[in-house]
Amino acid sequence: MSTLTLADLRKSYADTPVIHGVDLDVADGEFVVLVGPSGCGKSTLLRMVAGLETVTAGRILIDGRVVNELEPRDRDIAMVFQNYALYPHMTVFQNMAYGLKIRGMTKAEIRRRVDEAAAMLGLGALLDRRPAALSGGQRQRVAMGRAIVREPKLFLFDEPLSNLDAKLRVQMRLEIKRLHQRLGVTSLYVTHDQVEAMTLADRLVVMNGGRAEQIGRPLDLYLRPATRFVAGFIGSPAMNFMPAALSSDAVLVQGDRPIRVDPAAMGLQGLTGTAGNGAAGEGAVLGLRPEDLHRPGASALAGAPVMELGLEVMAVEPLGADTLIHGRPTAPCGTALADAAGEARGLVTARLAGAVEAAPGAHLALQARLDRLHVFGGDGRRLGA
Repeated sequence: MSTLTLADLRKSYADTPVIHGVDLDVADGEFVVLVGPSGCGKSTLLRMVAGLETVTAGRILIDGRVVNELEPRDRDIAMVFQNYALYPHMTVFQNMAYGLKIRGMTKAEIRRRVDEAAAMLGLGALLDRRPAALSGGQRQRVAMGRAIVREPKLFLFDEPLSNLDAKLRVQMRLEIKRLHQRLGVTSLYVTHDQVEAMTLADRLVVMNGGRAEQIGRPLDLYLRPATRFVAGFIGSPAMNFMPAALSSDAVLVQGDRPIRVDPAAMGLQGLTGTAGNGAAGEGAVLGLRPEDLHRPGASALAGAPVMELGLEVMAVEPLGADTLIHGRPTAPCGTALADAAGEARGLVTARLAGAVEAAPGAHLALQARLDRLHVFGGDGRRLGA
């Protein structure tokens, strides 16, 4: 068991900074996921912890000990890679045992550790096979087994499921979660898949442009995103954004017939005093998650104050348990809605429970609870955060 601390960690290539001072404390036994779009710096951060990238500034501490200058082999970590990194000429047993063998362990101890990990991962019948004879999911289990047998202080995962098909990814997510609950090893996991991140993490670190945009428990980030970036990245389908104008007593959602929303019902007060973060007047954005839109009378509304929203259906995606409706806002919101960048997008997605019969061109009346709406200022930060 161990702790991991990143203190003002920075990385530059020549004169180009890519990691801009990340601070993070990972508790003993905690599973922390770094999530973000491609190029946000999450893999670079992980490789710095592993010792595969040098640190430009700041400190990495494992169990309170600064490890910036230590070689990867001296950090007592185990890393699971995206491409498995198995030796093709070795059997499963030999792949899992190789790291222990070069550390000089006895054959009996190697056998014990490999057998225990193989039983844990369901690999007992595959120990004599070579990687070419394994499926993608089996290869990933071998890569995880090779990490487990080392009994390290820290597990690092670099997008380990990205090469698997959708069904295998779901299965392997459950395997990784079960293993962590059983082993309790401190883990740092990198992914660009926000569903994977939400289901695995004790805490999430949302990366954006080399910075930690927000750190917190998955549901906290989902319910209370600190910025528009986090709100749009966490959640599937993505949050709907509508341009808005703010005054001291109203949020006006823009369109040919603007919606007037009472900010007090949203927990917001004194909007004219928020000019410091670019919120007052034009340039604000209202955020609404697809799953927070409902047909009138839905139990989820529970008599709460609501915002009315009409939708002209453009496409329907039946998912079985629920239905995604993509459409263009109509009265009272307007038919020519522009997104926050000023582009004529005008599309809203609603995730409605059960099967919904709605042909393209049909009009739906929808409602959203005011206490589930989010307002972001001109600087992208959520008001009331």
